[in-house]
Amino acid sequence: MAQVKPKKALGQHFLTDLSVAMRIAATLDGYSLPVLEIGPGMGVLTRFLLEQHPGKVDVVEIDTESVQYLDSHFPELKGHIIEGDFLKMPLDTVFSGEEFAVIGNYPYNISSQIFFKILEYKDRIPVCSGMLQREVAERLAAAPGTKARGILSVLLQAWYDVEYLFTVSENVFNPPPKVKSGVIRMRRNGVTDLGCDAALFKTVVKTTFGQRRKTIRKSLGGLLPPGVKLPENCELGGMRPEQLSVSQFVELTNLTSSLRNK
Repeated sequence: MAQVKPKKALGQHFLTDLSVAMRIAATLDGYSLPVLEIGPGMGVLTRFLLEQHPGKVDVVEIDTESVQYLDSHFPELKGHIIEGDFLKMPLDTVFSGEEFAVIGNYPYNISSQIFFKILEYKDRIPVCSGMLQREVAERLAAAPGTKARGILSVLLQAWYDVEYLFTVSENVFNPPPKVKSGVIRMRRNGVTDLGCDAALFKTVVKTTFGQRRKTIRKSLGGLLPPGVKLPENCELGGMRPEQLSVSQFVELTNLTSSLRNK
């Protein structure tokens, strides 16, 4: 069949530069895990994944036209194309419960949602890499004290070592997006227990970044009983959320928990 027409509603910008696709595929070098590719489109990245991980690649694609294209151009994918929405997929049974890697040229319009879902399956996904909008890629890898740091920066870095690898020009896509792209790689760190209530940790991170112009002392007020505040001698209270490291958020979560239980 002819080439797939990019669909704006699906956020499709098809990569056309094979050298860039090869570099993205190489981010999984050294891993012998099964690979799940999200949004393969016309398979520009898929072809290199199939070469490097023969018999271990599954792809998930929501666009019926792309599914038909992949089916006709990549016979080695027979039985390995999942037509559907990644965000609605249960990942428990993918690759029969084994650990697996995730990679993709992620649709800009749902990239944050994709990474929130990956967090839910962090114990099954030891490595994840791929390309997304540069601004979002920089945010995921942002260090404490940088303006780009946000909710996903902290939540992902609690469980993964996140690297920003390289920038991709908008001119190597069809159609060209209005922004540059960035490629990242996340590798699971050795953390198995944050040392605090994980659900409250997530709430504290979301609450403080939801009012990021305020100091921690002010933004955290809604999570504490009436009349209860962070102690005046608590240094974290005078900071803003983007300044905090993961370990400081853990400390803040434990402090919040103790104040709520008084």
